Amino acid sequence: MLIACPLGFAQGTEPQLPDPGTVAGASKDQQIQLGQQAKAEVYKQMPVLPDSNPVTQYVQQLGKKLEAGIPPDKSWPYEFHVIPEKDINAFAIPGGPIFVNLGTIQAADNEAELAGVIAHEMTHVYMQHSIKQMSKQNMAQGVLGVLGAVLGNGTAGNLAKIGMQVGAGAIFMKYSREDEAQADAGGAIIMYKAGYNPKAMADFFQKLESQGGGGGPQFLSDHPNPGNRVQAVTNEIKSWPPKNFTSNDQALAQAKQAASGIQTYTAQQIADGAKQGVWAKQNQQSGATPANLPSSGSAGSADVANLDPQQIKPSGNFKPLQYPAFTIQYPDNWQTSGDPNSSITIAPQACIGQSALACGAVISGMQPQNGGQVSVDDATQQLVQGMEQSNPGLKANGSPQNIQVNGVQGRAVDLTGNSPVQKNGKPVAEHDKLVVVPTQKGDGLISLIFVAPDNAQSQLQPAYQKMLQSLQVK
Repeated sequence: MLIACPLGFAQGTEPQLPDPGTVAGASKDQQIQLGQQAKAEVYKQMPVLPDSNPVTQYVQQLGKKLEAGIPPDKSWPYEFHVIPEKDINAFAIPGGPIFVNLGTIQAADNEAELAGVIAHEMTHVYMQHSIKQMSKQNMAQGVLGVLGAVLGNGTAGNLAKIGMQVGAGAIFMKYSREDEAQADAGGAIIMYKAGYNPKAMADFFQKLESQGGGGGPQFLSDHPNPGNRVQAVTNEIKSWPPKNFTSNDQALAQAKQAASGIQTYTAQQIADGAKQGVWAKQNQQSGATPANLPSSGSAGSADVANLDPQQIKPSGNFKPLQYPAFTIQYPDNWQTSGDPNSSITIAPQACIGQSALACGAVISGMQPQNGGQVSVDDATQQLVQGMEQSNPGLKANGSPQNIQVNGVQGRAVDLTGNSPVQKNGKPVAEHDKLVVVPTQKGDGLISLIFVAPDNAQSQLQPAYQKMLQSLQVK
């Protein structure tokens, strides 16, 4: 398949980036603000090298060189950062921040290949792909509604508090093949304008596919192949004016040499460290965390890794929580937090950490963007897929099952993963239950996620069952 957005240049004309358009309900300033909030979560959920690191400085210099080819009136405040992760991957956040894994730098055979990865990610920002994907979702309340539902009340948000990674996974949806084709096409133009051979981008992606195992599929799982990338890019650039392409491979070699002395981590190690609050502390100590990040305090900052099950024992007395879309009863010694327009957390104070929820319930409301009915099956599938993709250790146990909640038929799925709670220095198992029920009018959905560490499951399940039995959707 050729690139999905042929730009139709006449023979010998300089290529120009297409008009990215606009997204209703998400201005440029709003996207930049939301991107900064998301960036703050990356520095809590992942290790990031300081801007003073020679590898980061190299990537920033390369990024600025690529940025020069974007029309200023359509550009974004791009930032370039490096994550010391072994896997080959990179991701972009709306508004400009781009993060490149150290494994990607090490895997590039020449600077043009690395430039291709960065230019590809820059095009995702330029075309506003993440925001556009969110606005397309039939369950979204709108772009801001989707971001609000994921980011929740401040920090990593209620979904992230279950232990999900934030960044490429939890906040931003998977790109479509059309998005990837556009990112290839735009990335090729950005590379060409900066003096790099655009074919190197396609060659790098093809190399990852040929590797099969290892880091390749991690990048390609987030960036699905739109077709024959090499042929598509070749066809795209054949009518462009000839240019003597350059590549500062010596600078890349020096960056690789500097990278060889940096400790790297696997995706699973990063996910586990996020639950324990390791990266927020490490990034602060190393000076990596920017001083001007948005404040994002959480509802609590308990040491959930060393949670005492006696601290979270639910009261036998329940009290009501009422919202326009639902009512529910919950233990009166637990707390509620969050935004009723996105999601609510009900949990013991001891379970609420800065980036993880050790136990409790998360309740979210969803509506179709343009009216109409909502499919419970589709909603459940999307939620399960999002949870699994965002947390490498979380897996559904079988298919969704029918469940009756006060006369309303919904779906229920059990999931297991690693809890932020530890025993002898290792995470205990976590048991989650996702329940999705439609509203009485059928114009929306209510989802509930009940979270329980293995060492407190028997203590929590009766309370969770009583909460579910008390749920009344409107």
